[in-house]
Amino acid sequence: MSDEKDLEQLKREAAERAKEAAKKRLAEKQAAETKSEGESKEENIDIAKAKAAAAAKAKAAAIAKQKASESASTETSDTDDKATAKAKAAAAAKAKAVAIAKQKASESASAETSDTDDKATAKAKAAAAAKAKAAAIAKQKASESASAESLDTDDKATAKAKATAAAKAKAAAAAKAKAAALAKQKAAGEAGDDDLAKAKAKAVAAAKAKAAALAKQKAAEKAGAGSDDDELAKAKAKAVAAAKAKAAAAAKAKAEAGGGSDDPAKEKAKAIAAAKAKAAAAARAKAAGAGGATEEVEEVKPSQNQPYLDKYVDVITKHLGDDVLVDSYINTLSKDVPTLVAKPDTYFKVAQFLKYNEQLGFDYLSELHGTDFQTHMEVYVHLFSYKKRQSVALKVIIERDEPTIASLQPLWEGANWPEREAYDLLGIKFEGHPNLTRILLPDDWVGHPLRKDYEPFDVEV
Repeated sequence: MSDEKDLEQLKREAAERAKEAAKKRLAEKQAAETKSEGESKEENIDIAKAKAAAAAKAKAAAIAKQKASESASTETSDTDDKATAKAKAAAAAKAKAVAIAKQKASESASAETSDTDDKATAKAKAAAAAKAKAAAIAKQKASESASAESLDTDDKATAKAKATAAAKAKAAAAAKAKAAALAKQKAAGEAGDDDLAKAKAKAVAAAKAKAAALAKQKAAEKAGAGSDDDELAKAKAKAVAAAKAKAAAAAKAKAEAGGGSDDPAKEKAKAIAAAKAKAAAAARAKAAGAGGATEEVEEVKPSQNQPYLDKYVDVITKHLGDDVLVDSYINTLSKDVPTLVAKPDTYFKVAQFLKYNEQLGFDYLSELHGTDFQTHMEVYVHLFSYKKRQSVALKVIIERDEPTIASLQPLWEGANWPEREAYDLLGIKFEGHPNLTRILLPDDWVGHPLRKDYEPFDVEV
């Protein structure tokens, strides 16, 4: 037992000796660090003093040189005055250097002593600000919770009931509208194709007849009453508006009857344009006939975009030749956009020129679509120049049996998906396209739905 106690005693003594040795080493290390820091600070102070002294000497030398030059330029100065001025300047520079060195030393010492206090003060301020912010957030949350709990239960129930009633009414209206649409579609489907064609023809004929009658009547009234050109213009405008409204109504009726055309919107646009053109021509002819030989038909004003079209054609023909374009015109049915018609073999070259030529610079492709005209197909491209704030349309006519044309995707990335859509719906192949696959229909779809002669592969669809 005594041996075990002696062993424990020895262990404790050894631990204490090791602890004392560790403390001694730590104290020596700290003393060495303190000494090195003091030495480095003294060295920094000495360096600062030396720098200040050098700067002061340089400044003194400059001042002395300036004084000497000033003294030399003045013929009445005395040599003794120069020496005195130099001595004064040197003395002043030395005094200033000593003062700067003292100031640097005092600032260094004060910075070392105040660093700890500044850090403690900053920490205390940050902690106080954090506590204040947390208290404000907690107070705001408490007030919001209290205001939310103060809402009346009856008001909640009333609002819930109103929302439920509105949702039920909306669902009922949607169901009713859907049922009416289905019934209308079913009734339209049961009507025969012959009846639909006859109704279509009658509506168009009635619109044209009414437009011609209105134009004739307005022209006769103008001739009989001897009205001026303004009244003739008003009569024409009214006739055109009436014809347009009638054509729109006929197209709408045809669309509601359903099923006769693959694209009711295009048929409607065509009917409106045809009726409008017919009415305008009839009004001009009748007005000229009623007015006698001395009255002239009103001249059509040129488009404000005609100068742009002339510029495009001039630049293209000057650089690419006269045979790259088939035609050029102002498209009055599309906001008077200048339109260029290129050959299939010059289509890509003209498009490339429109983009990269400095006088044109059409850097944005806004639209690309294809159209089936039964005898041929067309690809129509809208381009815009952000720098010039101008637009142009590029068109190309291609064969319908094998519709193939160069892809514009290498020039404008915006042509990627529109070309895929034209391929999907019309079967137009764009050579050089990186991924010419269907985009709307599945890959195994048979045919192209926007062709005029398209017949569904599955008759039940």
